[in-house]
Amino acid sequence: MQNRRIVLASRPTGWVTEDNFRLETVELPPVAEGQVLVRNEWLSLDPYMRGRMNEGRSYAASQPLNETMIGGTAGEVVESRNPKFAAGDKVVGYFGWQEYGVSDGSGLMKVDATRVPLSAYLGAVGMPGVTAWYGLNRIIEPKAGETVVVSAASGAVGGVVGQLAKIAGCRAVGIAGGPEKCRYVVDELKFDACVDYKNEDVSKALKAACPNGVDGYFENVGGAIMDAVLPRMNAFGRIALCGLIAGYNGQPIPIGNPAWFLVSRLKLQAFIISEHLDVWPQALKELGAHVAADCIRYRETVAHGLENAPAAFIGMLKGQNFGKQLVKLT
Repeated sequence: MQNRRIVLASRPTGWVTEDNFRLETVELPPVAEGQVLVRNEWLSLDPYMRGRMNEGRSYAASQPLNETMIGGTAGEVVESRNPKFAAGDKVVGYFGWQEYGVSDGSGLMKVDATRVPLSAYLGAVGMPGVTAWYGLNRIIEPKAGETVVVSAASGAVGGVVGQLAKIAGCRAVGIAGGPEKCRYVVDELKFDACVDYKNEDVSKALKAACPNGVDGYFENVGGAIMDAVLPRMNAFGRIALCGLIAGYNGQPIPIGNPAWFLVSRLKLQAFIISEHLDVWPQALKELGAHVAADCIRYRETVAHGLENAPAAFIGMLKGQNFGKQLVKLT
């Protein structure tokens, strides 16, 4: 069988371009004893991939050149020589940017696509959802009546954070770009308020949206957004640092006034969700129940065809997606 894949052809300097990728067709090896062959139906595109494209020290190894781009996938087993899997099983794994994947079963998880749509296992009931669950519950530790602010609130992670905060009895305030995204955050995701960073003075708007200050902040962006939130933080506030997308395509953006950490005795905890696999079963169980009960809603932006993954990835880094960015492969 032949398999199409996208490899990293060169490392980007500044903004990613489509020239950094290459589409290839390669032969698939026969399925050996103990292995399964999966036809990927969905590919997840996530901001963390941008950091992995760089060379240098980070929390994980760099994406190798001329190898299949990393990424989460959801699909169907089409051939199995592994007793734990059968043809027809729906599975989630990390086969990356390619149409087929072969695995010995390690890191491959069977999922129930009759209860929750298969694509959701790459979003609200997948890595982004667990990221939201961990940052909120284990770092921010929300208490009923507190105010939680979320940057990139219309995204795959941020949207879940705010909805979980509401379930915990908190006031949820989002920050998103543009009136359409802010309407979605308030009207569909049921946040209490949303600040439009593209059209509002974020500092003034946050003051109005958070009359009692901010107790917990889930950070996906950094840069000017973080600088606007820090002065609004209450004493002993907690910040879960998930991402710093504002600086992913250029030089890192320093914090404008780090004195706020001392003035307000803030806790800032960064985390990488792959280092907390022990919480995944509990988080996925709760997230799946919330999605099935329509207590957590989500939106997806879908590109069609593997060849369109690079353009969709670049668009996501520029904030052009709405909710979770996916590529439909079949």
